Amino acid sequence: MGSQKVALIIGAGDATGGAVARRFAKGGYVACVTRRSEEKLIPLIQQIEAEGGRARGFGSDARKEEDVVELFATIEREVGPIEVMVFNIGANVNFPIREMTERVYRKVWEMAALAGFLTGREAARVMVPRGQGTIIFTGATASLRGGPGFSAFAGAKFALRALAQSMARELGPQGIHVAHPIIDGAIDTAFIRDNFPERYKLKAEDGILNPDHIADAYWHIHAQPRSAWTHELDLRPWMETF
Repeated sequence: MGSQKVALIIGAGDATGGAVARRFAKGGYVACVTRRSEEKLIPLIQQIEAEGGRARGFGSDARKEEDVVELFATIEREVGPIEVMVFNIGANVNFPIREMTERVYRKVWEMAALAGFLTGREAARVMVPRGQGTIIFTGATASLRGGPGFSAFAGAKFALRALAQSMARELGPQGIHVAHPIIDGAIDTAFIRDNFPERYKLKAEDGILNPDHIADAYWHIHAQPRSAWTHELDLRPWMETF
């Protein structure tokens, strides 16, 4: 097994996941990043390396148990011990309930709930014997409130929150810090820029979430002493109503 300490980011996209990977690489971790398409990780890996960090990409489907088991085994064997696991897969869709199909509902649940369980279980399996580690599940507004059209997304995110709570109670006494940050608001992404231009204009007023600032909060969670662990915190722009 390698000796380098590892931060594993499941779902390292172009916004939050990528920013979290860069932040942990800056902190001295090898950022092991995943997406279903390994090719899509190349720009992020190049950016991390250009900033002086270390990274490795894996094409892996977090909904498939065999993929997840193999991912953890490979990293532990070839890179180093996984000290941090961040689950950051998004599955945000909006359909009126009468138009929601079984296929879409199941797919969203697989992405945001089942995948969280599989990656959380494997993280626990490698961390508990070492008596330390941090597991972070990214939550959303839908983790707390099921808005109109979000039956699938809210159902899955409620389930992920429940998983995080259960794991925190079980694993905390064994030295594992489990946290569930709730991201409540639009994030500075190409999707928001292209599909919600009026909302995106609020960026000039700090009215949408900066992924780098989210990543700083995740780093802080990991760095907390166990006498003052955070399980859940909410992050939102100053102008967001709640």
